[in-house]
Amino acid sequence: MLLTNPYRQFLDLVPTRPLQVGEVAAIADGVATLTMPGGGQLQARGSAAVGQRVFVRDGLIEGPAPSLTYVEGEA
Repeated sequence: MLLTNPYRQFLDLVPTRPLQVGEVAAIADGVATLTMPGGGQLQARGSAAVGQRVFVRDGLIEGPAPSLTYVEGEA
Protein backbone atom coordinates (compact mmCIF):
# COMPACT_ATOMS: atom_id res chain seq x y z
CA MET A 1 0.00 0.00 0.00
CA LEU A 2 1.43 3.35 -1.08
CA LEU A 3 0.84 6.28 1.28
CA THR A 4 0.52 9.76 -0.19
CA ASN A 5 1.12 13.07 1.51
CA PRO A 6 -1.75 15.50 0.73
CA TYR A 7 0.36 18.52 1.72
CA ARG A 8 3.14 17.50 -0.72
CA GLN A 9 0.53 17.02 -3.46
CA PHE A 10 -0.79 20.53 -2.78
CA LEU A 11 2.71 22.06 -2.92
CA ASP A 12 3.28 20.33 -6.26
CA LEU A 13 0.30 22.31 -7.64
CA VAL A 14 1.69 25.69 -6.59
CA PRO A 15 4.16 27.26 -9.05
CA THR A 16 7.58 27.90 -7.54
CA ARG A 17 8.02 31.19 -9.38
CA PRO A 18 5.06 33.57 -9.11
CA LEU A 19 3.55 35.36 -12.10
CA GLN A 20 3.57 39.11 -11.45
CA VAL A 21 2.25 42.19 -13.25
CA GLY A 22 4.19 45.41 -13.76
CA GLU A 23 4.20 48.51 -15.93
CA VAL A 24 7.18 49.15 -18.18
CA ALA A 25 8.88 52.37 -17.03
CA ALA A 26 11.98 52.24 -19.27
CA ILE A 27 13.84 49.99 -21.70
CA ALA A 28 17.61 49.93 -22.22
CA ASP A 29 19.62 47.30 -24.14
CA GLY A 30 16.74 44.80 -24.18
CA VAL A 31 16.15 45.04 -20.42
CA ALA A 32 12.91 46.60 -19.22
CA THR A 33 12.54 48.34 -15.87
CA LEU A 34 9.10 47.55 -14.48
CA THR A 35 7.18 49.43 -11.80
CA MET A 36 5.26 46.98 -9.64
CA PRO A 37 1.82 47.71 -8.10
CA GLY A 38 3.36 48.05 -4.61
CA GLY A 39 5.80 50.70 -5.86
CA GLY A 40 8.92 48.54 -6.19
CA GLN A 41 10.92 48.12 -9.37
CA LEU A 42 12.04 45.01 -11.19
CA GLN A 43 14.21 44.44 -14.25
CA ALA A 44 13.23 41.83 -16.81
CA ARG A 45 14.25 40.70 -20.30
CA GLY A 46 11.79 40.55 -23.17
CA SER A 47 9.95 42.71 -25.65
CA ALA A 48 7.55 45.39 -24.46
CA ALA A 49 6.84 49.10 -24.92
CA VAL A 50 7.17 51.87 -22.35
CA GLY A 51 3.85 52.32 -20.53
CA GLN A 52 2.66 48.78 -21.31
CA ARG A 53 1.49 46.45 -18.53
CA VAL A 54 3.12 43.04 -18.78
CA PHE A 55 3.22 39.67 -17.06
CA VAL A 56 6.67 38.81 -15.71
CA ARG A 57 8.03 35.65 -14.12
CA ASP A 58 11.59 34.88 -13.05
CA GLY A 59 13.06 37.94 -14.81
CA LEU A 60 11.35 37.28 -18.15
CA ILE A 61 8.45 39.19 -19.70
CA GLU A 62 5.84 36.60 -20.66
CA GLY A 63 3.43 38.89 -22.51
CA PRO A 64 1.00 41.78 -22.24
CA ALA A 65 -1.28 42.08 -19.22
CA PRO A 66 -4.73 43.68 -19.17
CA SER A 67 -5.05 47.20 -17.79
CA LEU A 68 -7.17 46.54 -14.72
CA THR A 69 -7.50 48.51 -11.51
CA TYR A 70 -5.20 47.18 -8.76
CA VAL A 71 -7.10 46.20 -5.61
CA GLU A 72 -5.45 44.88 -2.45
CA GLY A 73 -7.49 43.12 0.19
CA GLU A 74 -6.90 41.80 3.67
CA ALA A 75 -8.37 38.71 5.20
